[in-house]
Amino acid sequence: MIALIGLVIGVALGLLFDPQVPLWLQPYLPIAIVAALDAMSGGVRARLEGVFEEKVFVVSFVSNTVIAALIVFLGDQLGVGSQLSTGVVVVLGIRIFSNAAAIRRKLFGA
Repeated sequence: MIALIGLVIGVALGLLFDPQVPLWLQPYLPIAIVAALDAMSGGVRARLEGVFEEKVFVVSFVSNTVIAALIVFLGDQLGVGSQLSTGVVVVLGIRIFSNAAAIRRKLFGA
């Protein structure tokens, strides 16, 4: 319940203040969001399987996000940022859909 309240407050504050993302950070934000969604879907899956640990979730969340952003940054430095961005999104997308399938099987038995 605390997480839901925090989400509602965060969305309300975001709508109220309309924060702007710095121009230099804009290429990395979508990748960081996909990495965070991957960690969150893995956390939900772990919770449903009864093996969820807060420490593992936090480390996974932070490390996934930072590593994905660093991969894209490295790609930008090498001149292949869009290709590496696509690769990161594909890999994390596969993981998200795999976790979603496991969650669906656990919740609905299908």
